[in-house]
Amino acid sequence: PATRVELTVSCRQLLDRDTFSKSDPVCVLYTQRPGSHQWREFGRTEVIDNSLNPDFLHKFVLDYCFEERQNLRFDLYDVDSKSPDLSKHDFLGQAFCTLGEIVGSAGSRLEKPLTSGIPGKKCGTIILLAEELGNCRDVATLQFSANKLDKKDFFGKSDPFMVFYRSNEDGTFTICHKTEVVRNTLNPVWAAFAIPVRALCNGDHDRTIKVEVYDWDRDGSHDFIGEFTTNYRELARGQSRFNVYEVVNPRKKMKKKKYLNSGTVTLLSFTVEAEHTFLDYIRGGTQLNFTVAIDFTASNGNPSQPTSLHYLSPFQLNAYSLALRAVGDIIQDYDSDKMFPALGFGAKVPPDGHVSHEFPLNGDASNPACHGIAGVLEAYQCSLRRVQLYGPTNFAPVVNHVARSAATVLDGSQYFVLLIITDGVISDMAQTKEAIVNAAKLPMSIIIVGVGQAEFDAMVELDGDDIRISSRGKVAERDIVQFVPFRDYMSGGPGAGLSMAGLAREVLAEIPDQLLSYMKARGIKPSPFPPMSPETPP
Repeated sequence: PATRVELTVSCRQLLDRDTFSKSDPVCVLYTQRPGSHQWREFGRTEVIDNSLNPDFLHKFVLDYCFEERQNLRFDLYDVDSKSPDLSKHDFLGQAFCTLGEIVGSAGSRLEKPLTSGIPGKKCGTIILLAEELGNCRDVATLQFSANKLDKKDFFGKSDPFMVFYRSNEDGTFTICHKTEVVRNTLNPVWAAFAIPVRALCNGDHDRTIKVEVYDWDRDGSHDFIGEFTTNYRELARGQSRFNVYEVVNPRKKMKKKKYLNSGTVTLLSFTVEAEHTFLDYIRGGTQLNFTVAIDFTASNGNPSQPTSLHYLSPFQLNAYSLALRAVGDIIQDYDSDKMFPALGFGAKVPPDGHVSHEFPLNGDASNPACHGIAGVLEAYQCSLRRVQLYGPTNFAPVVNHVARSAATVLDGSQYFVLLIITDGVISDMAQTKEAIVNAAKLPMSIIIVGVGQAEFDAMVELDGDDIRISSRGKVAERDIVQFVPFRDYMSGGPGAGLSMAGLAREVLAEIPDQLLSYMKARGIKPSPFPPMSPETPP
């Protein structure tokens, strides 16, 4: 499920539209559905009387998707009457941004000037603060032991294991955890296990948790030893006399007057900590560094011919440009300097016509970074006129190029994303696999977009979703490659915007989890961010 984000809105130095008092502002939020340009009203804040510096109490709660471009529009009005019709009130100004822009700003706090459509007119500023809603992200780690459980096996002792269930609103139970089996003992100590608090009690600390104890049998007909109930609030007390439970078999209790229990279970330890999310790292200042690598091999076709994948038509963007825009437009919100290194591979480059597999599109080897996605597109189009398409198609040099940068920042402050756009016929598969296996240890992810009609079997292998990629017997420690064929999203005409949004969604969907898998493997916690009141300058 998508993360939910709460937006807090404040304004400073709004226009004063009231003659005898100050303006009475309200903020109206509009959103767009993916692929649609139509604005729909999402909600309104309360009206704050007589204030040009309102801090609105009403929050907007939005579903946040890293992989979508979520356009937002904030309109401010001075409310003059009780009418809900906005045209009856004075317009004070508006601001446009994306949800990614707010989240990607330092401390997830974005300040923007309000505009009214009148050039040069100062309308004040809007301050937007995004906070992830704590959807109970806690993870509890528990360990149990048992004592004097009933002996169920004819020859040996019992082989006990426990099954945990959380209760539902309607009185039914849902299984949420099963311990391992401890063999041949009536006094087992089970291994500690971690479980999301959500799974254990769905956020309700008083909800019943039922635990059943069984004796494991090879044929699957496990013998019931007994059960007990508890709840999260009890367990959270940790090891104490309250957390020693009698294991009771109700049938034995009915039959035998002297029956006490079938043993006891003791909670040995209980700890709880918050599971960090992608947004925790972004808010703590982690920057995404975006590098583009473009395939300039001859298999793309002569760029001056309309059949070429690199053909620059005056009327529409080619597949390379479209893919670059779709992915770049979203990722640029998370990169504060908006400088993107852009490389080409597989062409003969001036002055001497040698074949290069990592040449800078802007012609500057010491600094291949271009300003903004527009800068990358411009450098790409200039390169097409400068270089001669050639071959072979080698990926390893650009993967290693980004890996060298990633290897210099291992502290979690930066995460590198390499976008390779290619027509898919790869020549250095063995070297590329080795490069990817090495890169999997670094803070980086690789996105491959395949353009054209080729068979992309090799790309699917690099993706490693089904079989984790390996090289010389070493398996990649994380899955860091996502491959998407561009043709699956190629629909010209009015739906083109929607299909590009679909491409971006598919390509970027795995990045948050890949970033988390790196941080977790390295034990890197997000930097704490000081809470900012709207008054403090950024």
